[in-house]
Amino acid sequence: MSQTLEDIRLCVFDAYGTLFDPASVARSARDALGERWQALASLWRDKQLQYTWLRGLAGHHADFWQVTGDALDFSLAQLDIDDDALRERLMQAYLAIDAYPEVPDTLDALAARGMRRAILSNGSPAMLDAAVANAGIGDRLDAVMSVEAVGVFKPHPSVYALATTHFGVAPQQVCFLSSNGWDAYSAKAFGFRVLWCNRFRQAPERIPHTPDGEIADLSALTQWLA
Repeated sequence: MSQTLEDIRLCVFDAYGTLFDPASVARSARDALGERWQALASLWRDKQLQYTWLRGLAGHHADFWQVTGDALDFSLAQLDIDDDALRERLMQAYLAIDAYPEVPDTLDALAARGMRRAILSNGSPAMLDAAVANAGIGDRLDAVMSVEAVGVFKPHPSVYALATTHFGVAPQQVCFLSSNGWDAYSAKAFGFRVLWCNRFRQAPERIPHTPDGEIADLSALTQWLA
């Protein structure tokens, strides 16, 4: 496995789990949830992703805000939590989701190299705008792209094609970064050069194709760029 990626013109980041910490949303309500915040965070995230895949396969698209709310409703019911005020609090907290600590410095380091930077996410435009503004990274990005432009969630190839079309680059000139193994592997199958930001020490996926490299967090990104 090469330790550098050649001829990269654009770095594209997944949003949730890669730039932004989904667990921070439930963690922000620890005063109400107590120790159950971790169970809620895990179940909510799992169900959120499951609903994107199920909607994509069935052809029943809804934007990520609705999917996130539906997943939260399932998770609260599963944990036997009936609290409308808490539900609203958690949904609003998703709009103020925390960025991982290394994100601003990583984007600045790429800018210093003259590298273009973008987000490509399942998130709805309004959700992404809120997250980017809350993190204060809007001036560090050249584009924020949402699946709503094509009406289907990742890992549909048309989502990954948004980046190549928007920037006029070939897939192999894109370095794609995601903390979600299924996303990293699927982006590689599309033709991107891919670094899997394996924050959670997940086992390798058993799907085509293997990412070019694996990093523990985004601070290691620049070491891979020639």
